[in-house]
Amino acid sequence: MFDQFQIQEFKEAFTIMDQNRDGFIDKEDLRDTFAALGCVNVKNEELEAMVKDAPGPINFTVFLTMFGEKLKGTDPEETILHAFKVFDTEGKGFVKADFIKEKLMTQADRFSEEEVKQMFAAFPPDVCGNLDYRNLCYIITHGEEKD
Repeated sequence: MFDQFQIQEFKEAFTIMDQNRDGFIDKEDLRDTFAALGCVNVKNEELEAMVKDAPGPINFTVFLTMFGEKLKGTDPEETILHAFKVFDTEGKGFVKADFIKEKLMTQADRFSEEEVKQMFAAFPPDVCGNLDYRNLCYIITHGEEKD
């Protein structure tokens, strides 16, 4: 499911979250992790819901399995493509980056300026300001660029 590098990255994340170093992530570990990130008013019910997402105590194996299931939960590539095609009225396979930026910052779960910058840093538009959404969709669903 994951390569060795990814497993090591997940292990580091697990170790950071396992605040009491008992080999399991529980509600208190989550509360401490949120506090370390500056979120001190997390409701008890939210923490309980997070822990209940697991089929049992959250050791590293369960943690890794949960991430695998979440990653598989990404919308299928075709679904994401259809979302972009709505904006590609000429069927060229790209949309103007400025247009996508405006939509991301003004619609639904709005992106901040910083989030848009991060997205374009990871996947920059071409010199004409076009965003190749087909390749972007592939990266979102497969994790690497096509050759």
